[in-house]
Amino acid sequence: MTSWPAARRIAYAAGAPLPVVTLSLGPAVGAVLAAPLVARWPLPAVDTAAMDGWAVRGPGPWQVVGRILAGEPPPGPLADGQAVEIATGACVPGGAQGVLPYEDGATTGAAVDRPELSGPHPCGRNVRRTGDECAAGEQVLPAGIVFSPVGAGLAAALGHDTVAVRSRPRVSALVTGTELLPAGRPGGGRIRDALGPLLPSSIACWGGELTSTTLVPDDRAALLRAVSDAAGDVVLTSGASSVGPADHLAGVLDELGARVLIDGVAVKPGHPQLLARLADGRLLVGLPGNPLAALCGLVTLVAPLLAALSGRPEPPLASAELAAPLDALAVHHLVPVRLDDGRAWPTGHGRAAMLRGAALAQAFAVVDPGRPLVAGDRVALAWLPAATWPGAPA
Repeated sequence: MTSWPAARRIAYAAGAPLPVVTLSLGPAVGAVLAAPLVARWPLPAVDTAAMDGWAVRGPGPWQVVGRILAGEPPPGPLADGQAVEIATGACVPGGAQGVLPYEDGATTGAAVDRPELSGPHPCGRNVRRTGDECAAGEQVLPAGIVFSPVGAGLAAALGHDTVAVRSRPRVSALVTGTELLPAGRPGGGRIRDALGPLLPSSIACWGGELTSTTLVPDDRAALLRAVSDAAGDVVLTSGASSVGPADHLAGVLDELGARVLIDGVAVKPGHPQLLARLADGRLLVGLPGNPLAALCGLVTLVAPLLAALSGRPEPPLASAELAAPLDALAVHHLVPVRLDDGRAWPTGHGRAAMLRGAALAQAFAVVDPGRPLVAGDRVALAWLPAATWPGAPA
């Protein structure tokens, strides 16, 4: 079997970044920028007020000569001793030396249309100057980062309606098992499918798009048809990857002329993992059937593979101080842990068929073979999908 660290490296190396596409800003969120985002104009494009109040010029007191709201064209320049009432975001008139906030000024005088304003001189304050955030032509986001919702807002402010991103890898999932039910009460030898519901968000977290999930019975011909017909860049199977009487994946791959890159990973839970390249170029990841073992396979093979295909860097390992001892095995051992105040606490319920411990966890602690850990030791962490805790990757 392939060692756990080597399996992650092989999975990442198996995927080359997919082609570049141009998408509107909303659909592009979550994809990787394929080109730098460049400002089409300065931001702000003109001098604007940062607060509600009065734009003033020269020493006070000032005569208020008008009002300007956001969205209106800028008025003519101010002369010394003049002020204009102004709203946040409105264009500051030429010659203005700052904006005096409402709370710092007061108006007096009998002339209703041109009152007199008094207050401390704002001395250049409360004005967003042209280009404060960026200049026209400046690169504001580099290629290779994940395009975020905030990035979409910035792109819009800079005049972009579309961006160039790497295509998201499309994934078809085949969940095998005659015993599996998609819904309803289990019984009579049937159990609920626990893997299917966690796949869409997990795959999206790693940059992919789940296009379909199909339950496939334990039948070689049915699995052969399902793999042959599956669309997309990656075919993901669960179950059928071991050597039992219902495990038909190896025979199906042989019949399809696939090249097996990984046949088993030296890790617990989840050693019956498989990575293969089909004859037509699609990649297939075979996961164990037990839920936690399958989750280990997702973190081990699917996360790095989708990262490579979507143009992301190889998923990094983090580390934390261990809060309780962990036993070592003869192979790498993945243990669900939660993070609290920078320390990793095992959540328990970490056997192959269990999801309870992982549902409370943010990461797998990666215990090296043959080296038991005690409280206070540093331990490597492999992030679970959709972890949004301090230090988790974007």
